[in-house]
Amino acid sequence: MSVLDDLAGGLVVSCQPLPDDPDDPMRDPYVQARVAAAVVRGGAVAVRANGPTDVRAIRAAVDVPLIGLYKHGAADVFITPTAEHAVEVALAGAAIVAVDATDRPRPDGRTFADTVRALREQTDALVLADVSTLAEGVAAVEAGADAVATTLSGYTAASADAERPDLALVAALAAGVPIPVFAEGRYRDGEQVGRAFAAGAHAVVVGNALTSPLWLTRRLVSALRPGAGNR
Repeated sequence: MSVLDDLAGGLVVSCQPLPDDPDDPMRDPYVQARVAAAVVRGGAVAVRANGPTDVRAIRAAVDVPLIGLYKHGAADVFITPTAEHAVEVALAGAAIVAVDATDRPRPDGRTFADTVRALREQTDALVLADVSTLAEGVAAVEAGADAVATTLSGYTAASADAERPDLALVAALAAGVPIPVFAEGRYRDGEQVGRAFAAGAHAVVVGNALTSPLWLTRRLVSALRPGAGNR
């Protein structure tokens, strides 16, 4: 049985500080580990975490599988952008490594398939392909991905910007690829999570709506006083 089987029908929680705010007080491995322990106690079947330092800290605090990634750089491809990043986060304790699987140029000049091969050769980690379109998901399967996630929908030139989760992409991937589909991106309440499962999601990933007090507070403040959350 694959670790992916253990995640079927479950909620995965992304425990990460805001990537665009270097002063986020949550940017601390110990803090992220305690947040992870809390969501696992609440029923999360896995945790998604950024960077080897946080992955190690969270690995020591919880006993559920970790989906590791490594955000690095300012280029279009910044989610685990190189094979070296992928291997490093796997060796830190991630059972699954999330990798940008779009067709955009990667900093190391390699393809997504090259990164998959590097992980296979050097680690036992599975590969979760972060995509923004059905075509990218199909290509990720051909490159050897073990699962695919809608993480990048709305964040690439190939996909439409949106405020809500891309349930259409979840359904298209569920019907169009033979590997598990993770619904991720802008999931903020139970209704949206339920709709993702109804669309065929294997698991659903929720992040800021559960684990970022900074993001949540800004959102509420902006609703009370338009523009206030942008200061």
